Amino acid sequence: MTDKSRRPRRGLTPPVVQEERTVRRATAAAAVGNVAEWYDFGIYSYLAAVVLERVFFPEFGEWSAVYTLGAFAAAFVMRPLGGLIFGRLGDRYGRTKVLSATILLMAVATVMLGLVPSYGAVGMLAPVLVLIIRMMQGFSAGGEYVGALTLMAEYAPDRRRGFFGSWLEFSTITGYTLGASTCGAVIALLPDEELFTWGWRVPFMLALPLGMAGLYLRMRLEDTPAFRQQMERSPALATMSTKRAVQIVRRHYPTAALVAAGVVVTWNVTNYVLTNYVPTYLTGTLPRYGESGTSSGVATGMQVAVMLVMLCAIVSVGRLSDRIGRKPVLMTGSVALVVFGLPAVWLLRTGMVGQITGLLIIGLCLMCFAAVSPSTLPALFPTMIRYSSLAVIFNLSVSLFAGTAPTIIEAAVTATGNLDWPGYYLIGAGVIGIIATRHLREHAGKPLDGAAPLTSSAELPPPPLSEDGVPLEPPR
Repeated sequence: MTDKSRRPRRGLTPPVVQEERTVRRATAAAAVGNVAEWYDFGIYSYLAAVVLERVFFPEFGEWSAVYTLGAFAAAFVMRPLGGLIFGRLGDRYGRTKVLSATILLMAVATVMLGLVPSYGAVGMLAPVLVLIIRMMQGFSAGGEYVGALTLMAEYAPDRRRGFFGSWLEFSTITGYTLGASTCGAVIALLPDEELFTWGWRVPFMLALPLGMAGLYLRMRLEDTPAFRQQMERSPALATMSTKRAVQIVRRHYPTAALVAAGVVVTWNVTNYVLTNYVPTYLTGTLPRYGESGTSSGVATGMQVAVMLVMLCAIVSVGRLSDRIGRKPVLMTGSVALVVFGLPAVWLLRTGMVGQITGLLIIGLCLMCFAAVSPSTLPALFPTMIRYSSLAVIFNLSVSLFAGTAPTIIEAAVTATGNLDWPGYYLIGAGVIGIIATRHLREHAGKPLDGAAPLTSSAELPPPPLSEDGVPLEPPR
């Protein structure tokens, strides 16, 4: 039985009306928590080439950058396990409870990372502790992003899911931008001696108040309409085993699983090349090979500028996808990666103007995926397995192909001396995106699988008015 043949007929199902203010509160809870999560997760990469390489890996010579990025990649080893555990818990006990746990774990782990002694103080124990804590962060991230994605999609009205979903990636970019700005300010304001002794710890300490703000908002939110409907109809689904959930995906949603994996790989390879590898490429890799690199402050400034451009446009792209569909936007990003991936990397080696242009090209390609993937992926699976199936597929795809991209690219450049490897990775990601998008079924404007049609109070027609202009109750 195929994915298409299993989809129920929804035309006779009466729509559920959700208060607009509740939809916006849910969006804020998911978004603010997501800002904190990705601020925490991203600051390591912004400090990697400038500080952490010398604080934790000073004895590894030209391979120190590889080891530093390897510690970053270690978080992705734990993301599939975190996705498996938190995803299953989210399908059993609800989205909001699990999301409160993930943000708390991430905040605690990030503060711990800021307290790790340097290599000079404790020797090899320092990089070992960094590795363990990065794995804790990865375990948390495995349940966080897909949970926030699921929560936002299940609260969003069907006709505006692209718009509300784009706010999730708005918050992700905000988190990365906040992390980059904080790290850039610390690097610019402090002399090297203070930076390497205590200054680099400040961005990690700021994780705690950010995390607490997100936790507060999430704990005040009730679960999603789709999850509540499922529990009312079939409370026994809360006892479904992980094995049974995997069987459902394998037997009835294999195409959806492959499409989801392809979209995730393309989206996240582009993301991690831009946000995690390019800072190292510009500040460390290019100067090492005699090319025109840049200082860490300038590299951070350029990246923040590109992210601000993305922030200005991403919600509009999400809204556009509600009108023209998700597939045209995803296909545009995929083709652009194939055509412009290598030229964008060449531009990074041509001075500041070329570097800004190359970063902007990669950022605009990324925006095509970031704006619509949060509304595309949840629509591929039914409510009863949405969180768990997406968590496993998303995190396996990211861990195997995207999160490891900075480490593999840097190792390939170091081993071969070829500076074009980031471009090759972007082209490969674009090809995968084209294939996945061709097999994607359009879901824009349609109810989520396993849920009743959802609208908000803002989308209802205005109530009838009396002769004096007083609103009357609608007829029952």
